[in-house]
Amino acid sequence: MSNNESLTYAPVLGQLLLDHGLMFACAESCTGGLLAAAMTDTPGSSQWFDRGFVTYSNAAKAEELQVSIDTLERFGAVSEETAMEMASGVLTVAAPAHIAISTTGIAGPDGGTPGKPVGMVCFGFARRTSEGIVTRAMTKVFEGDRRQIRNASVAFALETAISFIELR
Repeated sequence: MSNNESLTYAPVLGQLLLDHGLMFACAESCTGGLLAAAMTDTPGSSQWFDRGFVTYSNAAKAEELQVSIDTLERFGAVSEETAMEMASGVLTVAAPAHIAISTTGIAGPDGGTPGKPVGMVCFGFARRTSEGIVTRAMTKVFEGDRRQIRNASVAFALETAISFIELR
């Protein structure tokens, strides 16, 4: 997936958010702000985009998003558990937001391990409901170089968010 694909998905997601009266926020590690950039590249995004966090270090994840140190130590920064806590943390600290996405992964070219290869990205999706914050996570392994992995991650996150809202 290319950067152009994320620029295609962002306006679609934005219109869905607007149609449903929802605000969006995100927390990014491996994508380093590319998700927020894709959203804000869309004209009128201030109507449905609240904020984005780039929490690259474990300390930032804990301090900014209230990710548990225990979660980080037990499962690692690149895990579905951390991704869910990141997304939930966004909604905890960003009161105007209704939906949040988080990304945490290994974009390479180094850093991979047998259990967590280069290209592995964990996504957290959180939604504010009348019962509280509901989260889910997904993991994907993308092929390519660092740029391709990061761009594919953004496109996947946006496309998945669209399907979650449409299924609502």
